Amino acid sequence: MTAATYADLVAHPDDVKSEVLGGELVTQPSATFGHCYVRSGLGRLLGGPFDFDDDGPGGWYIVTTDLDVRFTDHDIVRADGIGWLRPRLDGRYDSLPIDVVPDWICEVLSPSSTKRDRLHKFQLYARHGVPHYWLVDPEARLLEAYALVGGGWKSIGVYDETARVRIAPFEAIELPVGHLFLPEPENPAPAAT
Repeated sequence: MTAATYADLVAHPDDVKSEVLGGELVTQPSATFGHCYVRSGLGRLLGGPFDFDDDGPGGWYIVTTDLDVRFTDHDIVRADGIGWLRPRLDGRYDSLPIDVVPDWICEVLSPSSTKRDRLHKFQLYARHGVPHYWLVDPEARLLEAYALVGGGWKSIGVYDETARVRIAPFEAIELPVGHLFLPEPENPAPAAT
């Protein structure tokens, strides 16, 4: 069996989320509303001050929609949140896949992706020198942040929905972690039996 490449990824139907990991074309179900809400929140809370607002710290390109980023011919990801410091990406974003290692990646965990995000991508991103990796769990309502130190991940912290924190690499702003998650329902639906 031949290892999958970018050509296999683009030949796959657009309506199915897919990536190439370790030479395998990996697909997963559509994201849930909560998953999409976290992605939108990342775009609003980080993209606003770091990418779009004239009065924010600026200096970044923040993307929270599917974007093809190639680490190797057989490792092409579509992460939930990706960021580059502007000087590192300027002029190199017009063609896909993007071959510039991001400065920050965030994956939103779901039952179909948790193992892949915590194991394969955790190792892949460290091996290729991504300086910052976040994992957001919409079910547990937690954000985990890691920094690359000496080629391995060091935990910066785990934050719940009550936290208002400054987290690298975006410590210039205070992040209200709870704003990433859907509001808790006032009258939750009864559990299915």
